[in-house]
Amino acid sequence: MTVTIADGPIEIELLPRVGARLHRLRAFGHDLLRTPEDASTHQADPFGWGAYVMAPWCNRIAAVPTVVGGELVALPANFEDGTAIHGQVYAAAWHAATDGALTVRGGGNGWPWPYECRIQFAIRDAVVTIALSLTNLAKVPMPAGIGLHPWFRRPLDVRIDASRVIASNSDPEAISEPVAGRLDLRTMQPMPPDLDAAWTALGDQAVELRWPALGVSATLRARSGGELWIVAASPAALDAVAIEPQTHAPYGLGRLLRHAPGSMPLLDPGASAHLVTELAFRQH
Repeated sequence: MTVTIADGPIEIELLPRVGARLHRLRAFGHDLLRTPEDASTHQADPFGWGAYVMAPWCNRIAAVPTVVGGELVALPANFEDGTAIHGQVYAAAWHAATDGALTVRGGGNGWPWPYECRIQFAIRDAVVTIALSLTNLAKVPMPAGIGLHPWFRRPLDVRIDASRVIASNSDPEAISEPVAGRLDLRTMQPMPPDLDAAWTALGDQAVELRWPALGVSATLRARSGGELWIVAASPAALDAVAIEPQTHAPYGLGRLLRHAPGSMPLLDPGASAHLVTELAFRQH
């Protein structure tokens, strides 16, 4: 089942039963996400299309038994590099709430804490707002991370106003360093190929996107009430770029155990983490 929400020149198509993900995002008549011709492709290849929620963690966690606060985390690997990546809800069936939001409950399968995720979409004046929350349903604190993983179509120019970066998302020991060279994206430029990094120390907490062949631009702003990271991946072999707002750095669970910067925060029982992402589109 596909749900369509539209207002003026902006239209989105959602798949509630496949991770509440964005199947399509169209602005001024142009498709801006990597959208498969057949929506069932999202089930077969859940990581490479559209835009999906990452929770209760973002990016990678080592798929090895780990004790956290007296609880055993024993996640199965679900990615080619042998890690547990992007959480548990990216392809789960979400359910409609009375206020129009979509919700899903998760936990288990190696994650010892039960939780609930909630997402709500709105479009107004060419601005798409995506409000995410993650609530700890356990009786003990839970490591918590939440993020959004859109694949934006190429060719794409980008500006990320950030002064520090973790240069490799696949290195669990990597630390942030000043941006330099190809990783300094503070001026608008074509997205360099084969980056997979995480930016922080954000200036105005905005990412500027521009599709030069389409005459469409967007400003991405995110707020979380805590830390904010922008992860970007630009595999040269793919016709899309991932620009991902999230609440912790890659390998956030390991960083928590090492008391390292960028770690997953601990969420108290009954408490919620929030991430609101706004995409403001314009035509030029």
